[in-house]
Amino acid sequence: MNKQETVRLLRECNAGIKMGISSLNDTIPHIKNTKFADALVEGRREHEKLESETQALLQKYHDPDKGPSPFVKAMAKMKTDMRFFLKEQDTVAADLMTDGCHMGIKSLSRYLNQYPNAEEGVRDLTGRLIAVEEKMVRDIRPYL
Repeated sequence: MNKQETVRLLRECNAGIKMGISSLNDTIPHIKNTKFADALVEGRREHEKLESETQALLQKYHDPDKGPSPFVKAMAKMKTDMRFFLKEQDTVAADLMTDGCHMGIKSLSRYLNQYPNAEEGVRDLTGRLIAVEEKMVRDIRPYL
């Protein structure tokens, strides 16, 4: 196990989780279909559980919780707001959420490969986060 790789992987997971929660919070109020909204709320709940785990592990390793950069969050919110301003439909939300999930899956998979010596528990947590993102894509697909 390599502590430095473990902490780096945790940071990336934590930032991605926070970004996901932020995007879900920005999107859920725009959803009209109740089942779709419920799927997003469940996804947010799963992200929040994993966020608690990552924060506890970051504290264990004495690493501050930084989250995504304010610029990245602002740009994502602006993109979301613009898309809804132009066309407020559940399909827009499904499209945005699917794109975000795919980006998360791709990034997390890359980080797993980049940090092969990270602690096994953290690698497992990353795998669970990828599984949550993949489940969200499946749950969202009917609303595209």
